[in-house]
Parts: sequence; structure tokens; C-alpha cells
Amino acid sequence: QVQLVESGGGLVQAGGSLRLSCAASGSIFSINRMSWYRHVPGNQRELVAGRTSGGSTNYADSVKGRFTIASDNAKNTVYLQMNSLKPEDTAVYYCHAEITTYEARHTMFSYWGQGTQVTVSS
Repeated sequence: QVQLVESGGGLVQAGGSLRLSCAASGSIFSINRMSWYRHVPGNQRELVAGRTSGGSTNYADSVKGRFTIASDNAKNTVYLQMNSLKPEDTAVYYCHAEITTYEARHTMFSYWGQGTQVTVSS
């Protein structure tokens, strides 16, 4: 079994910063990619930032220049540094990972964290 555990959400004023963390644990053989998504009720879940095991990154246009995704491969952990936060960044942020387990080394599975609330006040 694989688990993704997120932390770091909270309430912050506009212009402030938060750092989200997501740690993957379990029978992990390899991780192809880890990403952050966010969801606002009434909207679709959207990709915020993603990072491959090779270090390639991509960002939503709305967060470019403000958010940075980084990882510690040895700890199977991905981070999202969020600076210059805006009220429109308010959402539940979810960690996502594409993982191959020891039990099924030829199959890549998709895993989600439980979500962490980020609220930015104006």
C-alpha cells in the first residue's frame, strides 16, 4: 500500500507565504511524477504544479513566478512553496503521485493525498 500525507496548509493574509509538503510512503519501487492540484467547490480540480523524477517541472499560468515545486527524492517528498499568495489561491490542495510498487513493478498507479486547506484572506 502507498500513502500520501500532506501538511502545511492554513490561513494566511494576501501577500504571505505557505509551504506545503507531501510525503509518500509504503511499498514504493519508483516515483515517476509528483504534482499538486487544487480544488474549489463548483470548479474542476486543476493542476497547480508538477515535477518528474528527472526534475522537469510545469506550472499553471496563474501561479508561475509565485509558486515553486521541489522534491527530496531520498525522502519521497514533494514541496510546494507558495509566495505572494492571493485570495484566489484559496482552495483545497491535493498531492498526486504516479508510483510503481514492488508488488507490481510494471504498472504505474495514481495516488492522491487527503487534501490540505489553504485559505488566503484579503
